Amino acid sequence: MSPTPDPARTEQTGSRPLAPRRPTVVVWGTYDTGKPRTRNLLAGMRRCDWDVVECHVDVWGGVEDKTQLKRPLSRFLRLLRWMLAYPVLILRYLALPRHDLVLVGYMGQLDVLVLWPLARLRRVPIVWDALISLYNTTVNERGWYGPRHPAARLLFVLEWLGCRTADRVLANTVTATRFFVETYAIPQIKARPLFVGVESHAFPPRSPRASVQGPIRVLFYGTLIPLHGVQTILEAARLARDEDIVWHLIGSGQEADLVEQFLARDRLEKVRWRPWVPYEELAPAIHACDVGLGIFGDGIQARWSIPNKVFQMLSCGVPIVTRDSPGARELLSPEMPGIYLVPPKDPDAIVGAIHAYAARREQLSAQLLHRDVVQRFDEDALARQLESITEGLLPSRASVTAKRKTTP
Repeated sequence: MSPTPDPARTEQTGSRPLAPRRPTVVVWGTYDTGKPRTRNLLAGMRRCDWDVVECHVDVWGGVEDKTQLKRPLSRFLRLLRWMLAYPVLILRYLALPRHDLVLVGYMGQLDVLVLWPLARLRRVPIVWDALISLYNTTVNERGWYGPRHPAARLLFVLEWLGCRTADRVLANTVTATRFFVETYAIPQIKARPLFVGVESHAFPPRSPRASVQGPIRVLFYGTLIPLHGVQTILEAARLARDEDIVWHLIGSGQEADLVEQFLARDRLEKVRWRPWVPYEELAPAIHACDVGLGIFGDGIQARWSIPNKVFQMLSCGVPIVTRDSPGARELLSPEMPGIYLVPPKDPDAIVGAIHAYAARREQLSAQLLHRDVVQRFDEDALARQLESITEGLLPSRASVTAKRKTTP
């Protein structure tokens, strides 16, 4: 039986050679397609001059916050589903035609180790989108385990090995890559930054407003975890309880009980809290606000992170108040119109930033904000970053063609 023609290949006639082949990149693993990071990464890859093939089993569908799998049975069933995914993924991968690179998506701490012998067998380099350190998250950020706890040691070993099996390790900022370099003793050239990015179609810029009236609407949304500093936001709302500011909170998670207790105790009538809204309603909520809130925690991850919502709010073109940090400074500056960087865990500074916005409310509302900075992390920007990251791993177009002409 003759091989099935590849539509990506342009056949030539006579003495004319075959057109250069595009590199083929496989995206492999149990990566969570519910995460914007994953969708942004796939969109950026498809903007590259690559053929992108997904080899994926959905393990995390329906689980927005994995830390909320509290019941033992829920955890066991999810773990079983995860483990059963690997035989399927292995067989699918071995059946794939020749390719030039394989990317392991977030969260791939175990995926990258399962893939490693298979990729080496096929002589294919690996790029691992680590994004954040699960060891740091569970030990330093959320305090679930001490550094010597067996679970902490296991996570450390998994990430240490993952950093050695992968040819490139991706994190969300330059500052974050330094954590992987220093913690896991890998060369800086191996750890590469890649902004989280944004789904531009889902978070379009809002139209400039000719006039604004009424109270200042402040919006926070996200998982209620220490990184985001929701307690600091509530303390800011308490400080400004007599001012014409309405605080809209959207989210649930680890610190939901804290929010409930705070609101019950302090009776903050100008705080509106909703545990959840559909993803498609986030952009309208951002467009309706005057100021968007980022993160305000004081942990290690808060120093290096620029979270999803900051990229989304920038794309929507609203003023933003967020923590000042080395990670934030890679993209933001207080000199930018509508950007307010404040110290961590400082509710007075948050209120002060809102006052600074109020003094320029009419002017800022009439502007189309952040257009220049958005061009640094939109889909085209991610494609350029990915092409730079994979330079030296992917063969040239000419060598791809030569290699595949010898493949039956």
